[in-house]
Amino acid sequence: MRILLVGAGGVGAAFARIAARRPFAELVIADYDLGRAQRAAAARDGYEAVQLDARDEQATVGLLTRHRCDALMNATEPRFVMPLFRAALQAGTHYLDMAMSMSYPHPDDPYRQTGVKLGDEQFAMAAEWERSGKLALAGIGVEPGLSDVFARYAADELFREITELGVRDGANLEVAGYDFAPTFSIWTTIEECLNPPVIWERGRGWFTTEPFSEPEIFTFPAGIGPVECVNVEHEEVLLMPRWIEAQRVTFKYGLGSEFIGVLRTLHKLGLDKTDPVRVGPVSVSPRDVVAACLPDPAGLGDKMRGLTCAGTWVTGTGIDGAPREVYLYHVVDNAWSMAEYGSQAVVWQTAVNPVVALELIYSGAWSGVGVLGPEALPPRPFLDLLNDYGAPWACEERTPAGQA
Repeated sequence: MRILLVGAGGVGAAFARIAARRPFAELVIADYDLGRAQRAAAARDGYEAVQLDARDEQATVGLLTRHRCDALMNATEPRFVMPLFRAALQAGTHYLDMAMSMSYPHPDDPYRQTGVKLGDEQFAMAAEWERSGKLALAGIGVEPGLSDVFARYAADELFREITELGVRDGANLEVAGYDFAPTFSIWTTIEECLNPPVIWERGRGWFTTEPFSEPEIFTFPAGIGPVECVNVEHEEVLLMPRWIEAQRVTFKYGLGSEFIGVLRTLHKLGLDKTDPVRVGPVSVSPRDVVAACLPDPAGLGDKMRGLTCAGTWVTGTGIDGAPREVYLYHVVDNAWSMAEYGSQAVVWQTAVNPVVALELIYSGAWSGVGVLGPEALPPRPFLDLLNDYGAPWACEERTPAGQA
């Protein structure tokens, strides 16, 4: 399978290193920075590196056509989703991404009503994708991605009725030598953390709340322990209700009070804005300046220690009719991912899932047309194959509320 990988940052480079060990994948790696693409392409002999501006749809179509690619793998920031999404459709290839098209808050009531939701622009083109006979698999990182596969698995094999699908993300990662060093793209982190979080409830549909609302202490496995988690805008809440029956769907992230404080300060100062401002003779996006001032997450691996955990907490009625509560999760130890792949834990955990998905598409175990989320496809082939990649998933039974 020939794959055009667009984006050779931390996640893109990890994707290339993971795919290099799987014989099905032939990569053409594109980035605005040719040197970065070349460094990622060094993961395996035969990988090609090219320069590409992800905003240039026709240039992307040309690359897909010229290299006879079967799929476009989008490893860029959310602002580049739509030009790449449209280019893949025009070129007649499959498309995968790890973050969906951007949201825009409700203009008058942002903390109660949704505006343009994550993925709305992509789902608006679903009929065109269906006519093309190709698959646009949206949100196939770890969250969204593996978390959605977990939700489908719970619905298919563990529960008769689901009360809540609650994605919960936490870690005990530390970065030596930095007062503040996000382990993932700060551009994307600002986008998802400062936008109004979305919640879905049966009978009410999608609605919003204020950033960092409904704090709760969630106990993570593998020795990570209790972490305060808060509501954050995320794709799972927009994907899961389309294919899975549940009473409520939420996403909460273990950010920590210091991280939340920094994000709130950036917002108060207007440094989260993407529209350029004039600084002397040049115009620059404040958010791009923030990103440029912080260390590249891809280069933090040798300074990091600890574990990251992504998973889906599910409550409801088990297949035996009794109350049930489980946490389906995936843990990556930074020491392991650095030793095995030279990639820090957060980016490796994100990158492994689209490689698994592409291998399933290549084998025919996953197939479909149109714009689909991971929960629209059978979970067992994915979960079985993920174990072969060296970092197995797990299911933790928990005591349902009121059953202690």
